Amino acid sequence: MYNRKFSGIKRNNNNPHRSFGNFQKQGQRRFSGKSRFFAGSKINTSLYIKKAQEFETIEDTLTVNSFADFNFDAKLLSNLIAKGYTKPTLIQDQVIPNIINKKDVLGIANTGTGKTAAFALPLIDRIVNNPSTRVIILAPTRELAQQIKQEIRSFTFGLRVYEALAIGGAYLREQIADIRRGPNFIIGTPGRIKDLGNRRVIDFRSMDVLVLDEVDRMLDMGFIDDIKFIVDQIPKERQTLFFSATVDKKIEVLINSFMNNPVKISVKSQDASTHVEQNIVRVPRSSKEQKLGELVSLPDFKKVLVFGSTRQIVEKLSISLADKGIRVGGLHGGKQQFQRQRIVKSFKENQINVLVATDVAARGLDIADITHVINYDQPNNYDDYIHRIGRTGRGNSKGYALTFVE
Repeated sequence: MYNRKFSGIKRNNNNPHRSFGNFQKQGQRRFSGKSRFFAGSKINTSLYIKKAQEFETIEDTLTVNSFADFNFDAKLLSNLIAKGYTKPTLIQDQVIPNIINKKDVLGIANTGTGKTAAFALPLIDRIVNNPSTRVIILAPTRELAQQIKQEIRSFTFGLRVYEALAIGGAYLREQIADIRRGPNFIIGTPGRIKDLGNRRVIDFRSMDVLVLDEVDRMLDMGFIDDIKFIVDQIPKERQTLFFSATVDKKIEVLINSFMNNPVKISVKSQDASTHVEQNIVRVPRSSKEQKLGELVSLPDFKKVLVFGSTRQIVEKLSISLADKGIRVGGLHGGKQQFQRQRIVKSFKENQINVLVATDVAARGLDIADITHVINYDQPNNYDDYIHRIGRTGRGNSKGYALTFVE
């Protein structure tokens, strides 16, 4: 429960996360037409206030197949059961049969819908039956590449399936050694993958399957030339799998040039943010740090991701919260890769319950049980806001997002 002394938040009966109607009405009155969404370069604060919608749980969704229907290897099925997988998600239900039939696939879905398993499971099964199969997976961020590798590994216990990581900021010599052992999966970011190709460490000619995950984000981050370079090196007789939350003209160009008569599968029925109760906290700039400490100390705030605008702010808040006895870590692009991995691992395993981060954590950080996202600093644009709050309310969980507003 919020305490009355938190003047930035108005209590609302027994639900501390309910929208604050007076702020919402003020925001709606203040803006009209196009200016309803933006005032100059700032986002209209009324867009930070939204109730979570009712949503179907994975168990309640109607699917055609069970995992047994895919005729996966018995050990792979056993690993799925051990991980608690009861039935396919919508995208898994529709994508897996097409991947098994070696079709090119364009999958349109949000993060948190089970995309990684959708492409990983049928490819793992193919490798079990044909160990010479080689797959290259491109991801926009180091964190996402690392998570894809970890998820694949979690499915392959007891199977002769091997993975290697190729990301910047990590020890190049170790990555080269891993890749020269001939792994079935090479997972990485476009820049490092291209570099290792130029060094003749990766033999693109041996690749049977190309997977591009979160294509829209890779293009947003300026990887299009690296992607084109990599794809040009891979044999045209391959299977290509694209996954993206959106499809615009840039992606359509890639689809037409990279893919062969792809099957298009869209399960983007709701934005991830619809699972998130969104609200604002009015607080003067001079009191923001104190307010943050008060909020993350509340018992309801079990696992909190806090977004700051700069590395300096992230470091300052991390030190301040630690001084208050809060288990906290800081994540930003200035840290070395091993430090970033250690901090994310600590957050996942609940060794820390507050993670303060720049927008490096807004894309690709997939941690299922984040209860709250706090925008200590407002994002640069509304797309960034949606990516930030999409870190909570994942799977079958409801999440909460609070944005500090002066």
